[in-house]
Amino acid sequence: MVAYGLGDAGTGLAATQLGFYLFPFFTCAAGLPAFIAGSLLTVIKVWDALNDPLIGWLSDHTRSRWGPRLPWMLGAALPLGISLASIWWVPEGDTLQRTLYYVVMAILLMTAYTSVNLPYAALSTELTPDTAIRTRLNAARFTGSIIAGLSGLIVASVVLSNGADGYLRMGQITGTIAALATLACCWGLAPFAKTAQRPSGQAEPLVQQLRRVRANGRFLMVLGLYLLLWFALQLMQVVALIWLVQVIHVPPALSTWILLPFQLSALVGLQIWSLLSNRRGRITALRWGAGLWIAACVLSMLVPVLPDGASGMDLAPLIALIVLVGLGASTAYLIPWSLLPDAIDADPSRPAGLYTAWMVFGQKLMIGISMSVFGGLLSLTGYISSQTCSGPLSFIEQPDSALLAIRFCMGLIPATLVVLGLVVMRRWPDRGAHLQHT
Repeated sequence: MVAYGLGDAGTGLAATQLGFYLFPFFTCAAGLPAFIAGSLLTVIKVWDALNDPLIGWLSDHTRSRWGPRLPWMLGAALPLGISLASIWWVPEGDTLQRTLYYVVMAILLMTAYTSVNLPYAALSTELTPDTAIRTRLNAARFTGSIIAGLSGLIVASVVLSNGADGYLRMGQITGTIAALATLACCWGLAPFAKTAQRPSGQAEPLVQQLRRVRANGRFLMVLGLYLLLWFALQLMQVVALIWLVQVIHVPPALSTWILLPFQLSALVGLQIWSLLSNRRGRITALRWGAGLWIAACVLSMLVPVLPDGASGMDLAPLIALIVLVGLGASTAYLIPWSLLPDAIDADPSRPAGLYTAWMVFGQKLMIGISMSVFGGLLSLTGYISSQTCSGPLSFIEQPDSALLAIRFCMGLIPATLVVLGLVVMRRWPDRGAHLQHT
């Protein structure tokens, strides 16, 4: 459990910092227009999605004494750390030259990210057939991810007072952590990976893969849930810092610290929903967590602007709201991945790498497109980027149209997506699954 929990620490750390800070970094430290920043996020997600099926297939067909997954994680650990540090550097040159640099770095980073994360995710199905243990493995996975994300936010809060230089220092620290955590995971899992379930290794054309996926009704339900919940979560992550600084008027130096309650409450929520899943079922846990999440999204639409010189009492309702978001949104980490092994078991061949790849492919492709739409929406509504960066994000008076768009992206749109996720799962056969043991 400890070793498996370390496996998502590196990629979870990367995902948290990229989610919260990359768009503000592009529009502030790198001085890129919002539509270019959104397009870069699209490049990251689309390339990340396109390489998933390939790496999943290659992982399924890899042969080694440690199984098919660990060689990929070991080989990608150092490239992940190096590219994670490099993405936060601001090179010399004009807008086009900087944009091309970030395209190249994004491709390198997400190739390494997938080479670690996708084989690692497939292991949760292959290490054990026990439903309860699989849920605990995924709880350990996302506990490690959230703790790593929390450490990343703490590092960011300390170093980002230096603007662009702070972003580079943050990347160097977190790149080192990501590489070391991945290597430690591989070392700890090596004895268990030797005896884990192996994929059949039978070659399967792309058309046959699509037919297999389409025929698996359980997988389509899990995929729909995952797409909707993670789209909501990623959208809130991307817009959170902008919402705090530009809409609510939280001082930039304080904004990074305000994000910490989200990670802490998500960590607590992960334990709550894991316990509830094993006692009452995963769909029950999903409904309770989603209800909290929807309520928090609605409330975020109504948060007033902070007065000048706001006191701790003025910040208390905002922090409480962020805690509520974290408690609810932690279901997006746990529930889809704890349901995925059930969907894989419904297929007699049980190709975990294939299903994991297509699940992540769909999620990244949708989010990649949505990030481009988000950047374009901000540009269309008049969002103003900065050429200088004091702290993680400089406050600039924005037009009312941009402020309204930011509120919608923080509240109404995520709430709608979570509601649709509940609709997708209304017929999931979860009764008694939490009691299954082997």
